[in-house]
Amino acid sequence: MLEVYIDGASAGNPGPSGAGIFIKNEGSTESYSFPLGEMENHEAEFHALLKALEICVKEGASIVSVRSDSSAVVQAVERQFVRNKKYQPFLSEILHTITEFDLFFIKWIPSKENKQADLLARKAIHLN
Repeated sequence: MLEVYIDGASAGNPGPSGAGIFIKNEGSTESYSFPLGEMENHEAEFHALLKALEICVKEGASIVSVRSDSSAVVQAVERQFVRNKKYQPFLSEILHTITEFDLFFIKWIPSKENKQADLLARKAIHLN
């Protein structure tokens, strides 16, 4: 099982943005920082999840457990619904991608439990 921590960050709303992904896999860890260009914070959060799912698919994961401090992203995936239609394409791609896994979990966590992914997302902002 891959334990995946994600975060998206923007310097301004919109502004330079980045995605941070921290993956725990049976004692080993992987860290990723992806610059995302100019976008809003919620968009960066959705992009972080999409990037994380792409990595998990490439690694051939069958069980994926994602943790995020973005209640908007977690609720959108859990409810399979977004109020703001701007995020519908992201949600559609996410819902399609998670069918690649035998089991998929997503859980909201407080920011204090997501520090590693937050640092990686902030690092990615500076890579723009």
